[in-house]
Amino acid sequence: MRLSTCILPIYPWAEGAGIWRRAEELGLDTAYTYDHLSWRSFRDGPWFGAVPTLAAAAATTSRIRLGTLVTSPNFREPVTLAKDLMTLDDVSSGRMTLGIGAGTSSGFDATVFGDDPWPMRERTERFEEFVGLLDRLLTEPAVTYDGTYYSAHEARTIPGCVQDPRVPFVVAGGGPRGMRLAARYGQGWVTTGASLPDDATPADSSAAVASQVSTVRAACEAEGRDPATLHTVLLAGFTPDRLFDSVEAFDDVVGRYAEAGIDEIVLHHPIPDSPFAADLDAYEAVVAHHTGA
Repeated sequence: MRLSTCILPIYPWAEGAGIWRRAEELGLDTAYTYDHLSWRSFRDGPWFGAVPTLAAAAATTSRIRLGTLVTSPNFREPVTLAKDLMTLDDVSSGRMTLGIGAGTSSGFDATVFGDDPWPMRERTERFEEFVGLLDRLLTEPAVTYDGTYYSAHEARTIPGCVQDPRVPFVVAGGGPRGMRLAARYGQGWVTTGASLPDDATPADSSAAVASQVSTVRAACEAEGRDPATLHTVLLAGFTPDRLFDSVEAFDDVVGRYAEAGIDEIVLHHPIPDSPFAADLDAYEAVVAHHTGA
């Protein structure tokens, strides 16, 4: 089981640099950040851009992988995003991962330009077209494409990514079409867990995730792909699990999700007075126990 972290982009860099360095010191596999313009209860507080944050993190670390969880078409465009990803992969010496999802119609990113949120069908179609075009932009030296929602005319992404053939995609998708997209283009698939009733138990959660993993593996088989080649990721913090009560409790969480078929668990770096509040010492203790740092 890989153990990673998600550091929300809320810190001025004078403070944030040390948090990203500490993630590397703790032996975590990857440090991700949210790619939103604002998010839920953090909307009226500090919130910095994901791309420059990751560039700064790349410059201040040397080993840990870096990435987004997740980027979406809500305010991104494939041609410019491809150029940013190529650059981040270069700056980080090939340590960049792109987490990518369709986004939601209820978030602030969906309405920030003053437009109505896209209907579900359009959002899904946009996501499929977005990922397919982004894959081409990052693997071909010149791309011309005229789609329903996106286009490119002789777009260059030279010299290309450091990683071959491109930065890995970790695709978020809970429905059939999203899972097929992960099977077709993703090096990984990510979930925040299944929708469950308020009284769901941790065991209910890991069982539901096991069902999700089974479904995405079936999508791989339908695409003619070995399911073992798709890395599976759980972004923690949205399930009923108590992660930091003790090292033993954390080992139980890891064991249940490993049995469910998850390869990597991503823990939010603790933020006081937020949905991700946790004792920092307890967080570091379970991380160090798992990584041997």
